[in-house]
Amino acid sequence: MTVRTLTSLAAAACMISAIAARSGEDNQAFEKIERGRYLAVVGDCIGCHTAPGGKPFAGGAALETPFGTLLGPNITPDVATGVGSWSEEDFWRTLHEGVGKNGARLYPAMPYPAYTKVTRQDASAIWAYLRTLEPVRNEVRANQLEFPFNLRSPATSTWDLINFRPGVFQSDPTKSETWNRGAYLVEGLGHCGTCHTPKNITGGDRDREALQGALLQDWYAPDVTPDLRTGIGSWSTEEIVRYLKTGANSFDIASGPMAEVVENSTSHMTEADLFAIATYLKDSAAGNPTAVTALSAEDRRMIAGKAIYEDRCAPCHDSGGAGIATLFPRLANAPLVQATDPTSLIRVVLIGNRAGATAAAPTAPAMPPFGWNLSDQEIADVLTYVRNAWGNATQPVQAADVAKLRDRLQRKAAGGG
Repeated sequence: MTVRTLTSLAAAACMISAIAARSGEDNQAFEKIERGRYLAVVGDCIGCHTAPGGKPFAGGAALETPFGTLLGPNITPDVATGVGSWSEEDFWRTLHEGVGKNGARLYPAMPYPAYTKVTRQDASAIWAYLRTLEPVRNEVRANQLEFPFNLRSPATSTWDLINFRPGVFQSDPTKSETWNRGAYLVEGLGHCGTCHTPKNITGGDRDREALQGALLQDWYAPDVTPDLRTGIGSWSTEEIVRYLKTGANSFDIASGPMAEVVENSTSHMTEADLFAIATYLKDSAAGNPTAVTALSAEDRRMIAGKAIYEDRCAPCHDSGGAGIATLFPRLANAPLVQATDPTSLIRVVLIGNRAGATAAAPTAPAMPPFGWNLSDQEIADVLTYVRNAWGNATQPVQAADVAKLRDRLQRKAAGGG
């Protein structure tokens, strides 16, 4: 064999090695980006960063807070209006510390108090995915708050001092790997407590009441602890998985913001992750609700409410409140029906609701509006009946609360905020 032949073989071997190495790097990059795409779905990033009818992740979605409205920013890699000029370190500080590229502290409408628990590895994968998005030029003025809340620095610094402690998720060695995965998803990337945990006067989480239900955007995010009366204690692990995958189970049908979460996020998650979430929720701490006695069937409100229910509601929900699984929600012994706050119930009776559709459940039922032909007192009566019949027991609904919500929803529909 000549020297020339040996040289050629050596060169070919080097080329093959280089191609193999490059192929391995490409595969690793693809796997990282694909993992980042999945994690962005788990975090429902598209929900807050995509305006209705807008391009994905280009910002502009309105985020209602008790202090005013913020707009989700553009997170496409556009240099001028998105995150194209950001570094991975900038992105990590945003998730982990709630600090933007320019050093300004973020408003907690961005759920960094939950995202701080995301691992550096997962944050890096999400960043790798975001870098592959189409750059979209879309200038978004995120801060729509009124004075004094529009003064970012003092407001956010004080809020963080009271409510925020950065720190990556720490697993519990006494729990299973599945439980810990569920805890990581619920407490961190899934940021479930952002909606389902009651808030203090500053808007921070009341951690001792984690996941026990909270009011936001004129919806009530229900108790998702194992409480048997107001929570999901009577749901099996399989029923929780089915609800998150399809938006419906034998007990309830997702509506409002939760229907959007199912459509954008949980319906695309793996069965293993959904099972982990269910495992964690079933083993989380339940609250200590005050004992409530159901109203007497002879109460004036119960008598009036029953007549309205039999006429308007029983054809779908059944005279005994049993409903039809995955089609019309169960009302008897139903956690959301017995929730402390009846806002969601009042809302769907007033203006109706259409549940979200998913690949697993492409068709979904609609709840017709009754606000046009039922008075505030009639709505209060029928809901009081539903909340105190068939084994349910909770506080009656007040006509004044129906009137207030009706007025707010009408003003919103008219563009009045």
